[in-house]
Amino acid sequence: MNLDRFFDIPSDLQHSWAGLIGLHLREALLPVLAGLLLALPLAQLCVRFRWLYPPVLGATTVLYAVPSLAFFVVLIDYTGQTELTVMIPLAVYSLVVLVPAIVDGVRSVPQETLAAATAMGIGPVRRYLQVQLPIAVPAIMAGLRVATVSSISLVSVGALIGNQGALGNLLAAAQKYDRPELALNSVLTTAALAIVCDALLVLLRVALTPWMPSGRRPKTAPRQRPVPQEVTR
Repeated sequence: MNLDRFFDIPSDLQHSWAGLIGLHLREALLPVLAGLLLALPLAQLCVRFRWLYPPVLGATTVLYAVPSLAFFVVLIDYTGQTELTVMIPLAVYSLVVLVPAIVDGVRSVPQETLAAATAMGIGPVRRYLQVQLPIAVPAIMAGLRVATVSSISLVSVGALIGNQGALGNLLAAAQKYDRPELALNSVLTTAALAIVCDALLVLLRVALTPWMPSGRRPKTAPRQRPVPQEVTR
């Protein structure tokens, strides 16, 4: 395969290969960040009022089941053929992963820890931010990993509304110009972005949770051969 043609991006896409990567990351990561900022207080309400969790989870699941194209049709009259039309559905989709992850993580905090924080005079907001969330980091990061990889893959659907799909625009260009190498470029680059972002989130989780085991197997002492006992005559 000619590498020059592999990275030769059609001029009508108005971006270089690096520019498409930056655009793809912006359209994928900003919705996840927005979803996280929305999921944090929503999850806290679900933890405090347990009756609220089932309807919230049901609503996010129903919204996740709505096809992205249907979202585009509804939003395009208000936001036009812009990045915002792509990012709003992605932020909504992230909630179905982030809300349960945060709720499960916060609920896993031992009651003894919460009682000790209350005894020290820590209020509900500070207790949530300084005690519960730090302990819930592993569960939250697991949800963030799923939401991030999912968002990176779904950005490409934006190619259906005026070249707003970033790397997904290469799929349409591959069909338009009969250049299959552009489709291969889109698939491989999107997969590479997902892998890199997932690895960075794993490193972030390790940095934020130094108390967790590293996953390395503990060293065991070498097995000693049994010493034969003397045979008495």
